[in-house]
Amino acid sequence: MWTALSLAVSDVFTPAGRRAMLISLSATIVLLAVLWVGAAALLTLLHASPYHGLNIAFDVLGGLAALFVAWLLFPSLSILVLGIFLDPFVTAIEHDRYPQLPPARCIGMSEFMRSGVRLAILAVVLNLVLLPVYFVPVINIAAYYAINGYLVGHTYFEAIALRRIGLRDVRAKWHGYRAYYTLAGAIIALLLTLPIVDLIAPLIGAAFMLHLFENSGTPSAAKLVA
Repeated sequence: MWTALSLAVSDVFTPAGRRAMLISLSATIVLLAVLWVGAAALLTLLHASPYHGLNIAFDVLGGLAALFVAWLLFPSLSILVLGIFLDPFVTAIEHDRYPQLPPARCIGMSEFMRSGVRLAILAVVLNLVLLPVYFVPVINIAAYYAINGYLVGHTYFEAIALRRIGLRDVRAKWHGYRAYYTLAGAIIALLLTLPIVDLIAPLIGAAFMLHLFENSGTPSAAKLVA
């Protein structure tokens, strides 16, 4: 797994990776801004105090809370960013690392969106339901990475696997190696929550999951192509 992660980091700095990085940085910033503004607008609608000073305090606290919610949900929603640059970036990696692979199957937009939207909605619901738990020290960290490890692992796995196999086979393979890919998802979720690193983490996550998928007939299967 660590070999796959190391290869993924190096893939980001290839010509294809640098092009995708520019796209992902722009898309990530826009996504964070939309999440923040949307959450702030929602919280603003909730206050109706007759005291101007209290309203100002509520707006400030609400803005900070909105930023926290946006940060909280970002790992699971990064699939929206991933979809923009997934195919050319992953195709370039396959060409360099796995030249023996046949061309990837064409993924219909409906198939991709059905998978992505379903997991994105599940991510939002689970994170909001568990929001109170996130304020409990120690437990919050374990809960956050357990939930988002599952969600992010599932999201990135399906995004990569759908390029090679149908949705039914994707789900069967996921269930067979759920713990393995959930651990990988927790690593990606960690990268997505690190300042600065989070801006290129979707790229690293996509490459990381590609290497794991191509070498996971079993978790200890064939060695990576150098």
